[in-house]
Amino acid sequence: MKILGIRDIIGPIMIGPSSSHTAGALRIALMCRRLLAGEPRKATFTLYGSFAHTYRGHGTDKALVAGLLGMPTDDTRIRESFDIARAAGLDFEFVPAPDTPCEHPNTVDIDVTDETGAVTSMRGESIGGGAAVISRINGVDVRLTGEYHSIVVKQRDVRGVLAHIATCLNIFDINIATTRLFRERKGDVAYTIMQTDDEIDEAIARAIAKNPNIYEVRIVKSDRATDAVPPEAADETRRPDGFGADLTPEKAAEMFERLDFATGAELLAYCEENGLGINEAICRRERCMLAADRIAVDDTRRYLAEALDVMRESATLPLTDPARSMGGLIGGEAAKLSEKEAAGPCGELLARATTYAMAVLETNASMGRIVAAPTAGSSGVVPAMLLACQDVHGFSDDEIIDALSNAAAIGYLITRNATVSGAEGGCQAEVGAASAMAASAACQLFGGTPRQCFAAASNAIAGLLGLVCDPIAGLVEAPCQKRNATGVANALVSAQIALAGIGNLVDFDQTVEAMHHVGRSLPFELRESALGGLAATPAACAFCQGCAR
Repeated sequence: MKILGIRDIIGPIMIGPSSSHTAGALRIALMCRRLLAGEPRKATFTLYGSFAHTYRGHGTDKALVAGLLGMPTDDTRIRESFDIARAAGLDFEFVPAPDTPCEHPNTVDIDVTDETGAVTSMRGESIGGGAAVISRINGVDVRLTGEYHSIVVKQRDVRGVLAHIATCLNIFDINIATTRLFRERKGDVAYTIMQTDDEIDEAIARAIAKNPNIYEVRIVKSDRATDAVPPEAADETRRPDGFGADLTPEKAAEMFERLDFATGAELLAYCEENGLGINEAICRRERCMLAADRIAVDDTRRYLAEALDVMRESATLPLTDPARSMGGLIGGEAAKLSEKEAAGPCGELLARATTYAMAVLETNASMGRIVAAPTAGSSGVVPAMLLACQDVHGFSDDEIIDALSNAAAIGYLITRNATVSGAEGGCQAEVGAASAMAASAACQLFGGTPRQCFAAASNAIAGLLGLVCDPIAGLVEAPCQKRNATGVANALVSAQIALAGIGNLVDFDQTVEAMHHVGRSLPFELRESALGGLAATPAACAFCQGCAR
């Protein structure tokens, strides 16, 4: 299982409109590019499941091409990737295969011919929140996540090859994290994938390739956005408790085993035993995780400050400069709400939060820069709550960043024990999870205890349990924009209830489990396929005109 960090929940910082369908798709293609022998010249993308139904509306097509061109997830050129690809001499086509069975609903096969004439075929799955897995290379089942630096070796399956690879890495003082051999038949073609704690130099690949039983060696750099800064510039990363200031990788790995909270109950117990807030506990875990990966400087707060800046821009830009969405369903709603904040029934805080939530989705739907929190489709909920509370109640940026860490902890537990993918669990997994994150963070901002924060998160999940994912025409626009506003309202109500000391019969962990079971019970048509719910109404189908019902 992928080890989740704060950046996996509050992030990626990306171009919209969908973390799983845009950022995740891009990362699949980017890993594919890193497996090529030269620049790509021709590519065929075969799309399955939810990808096949919604790839145009979610920008999956543009993202796949952008990834093959080497663009990062937050590159504003993603919107123009088709034109850039053609100018670079890359021919591409998309082949939807919606009726072909596949294990994961967000699956794509990529067949690429590069400038050397070599052909590479691979399968990738976008598993939610922008994360991706390569599950097949040239017909051999593998598992490559991009979580670590990796070396991928195509070889003849004979004795001595694995030892040769390990010896080369040892000579270059590279620490091996995991080693796996993938093959279809003994003695045939096989792939060795070694994940390492250290970045791998091309000289290592050349040394490994000298073995006559090795056909190809490719380096895949880690997708983990450490954004590491030099120690002398990292004063702001040190917290007053001094925890983990001098952790060695070995000590950090040992401590991480105790801090890798598997459940809300474990995290709550640690908080109460040590007199810590949820944000402090999750940041201790993060520090150990990074140190165990030999990342010397923990710059989590700097990253969260950057994320907050992107959130603020995505929530405020549409108020003065509205942009029409890709699909044309939304655009300008936030500016209208901003003008009417004082006139409606909501009160200042809820009115402002509603405006911000709608604004972020406008930015997202126009392929602007947003922060997935935990996904792009639900990216308006957490920033709307944080920024509205800051505007109305004057919280400092430091307090908001602490609350953002708290939100990350809740999102981490939901992701670990359920899902935040709409294609797997419906909109309850996206807006519902974001609402739980925002509810817990709001509870902390207003002085709530960790136990009350978990109660608030439970309230929020329960309030949106069973919410379906039914994007009209496959676009992350309607009803997504208004559901983000509903999510932030639900979060504030949930926090208010918890702060009043009203408890729950069903605790946080059981509520997450119930959400997971409900999500798996939803039919495919109600899980981001654009084939059910509001997407299947006559008005929606008339708009779509190409509806695949």
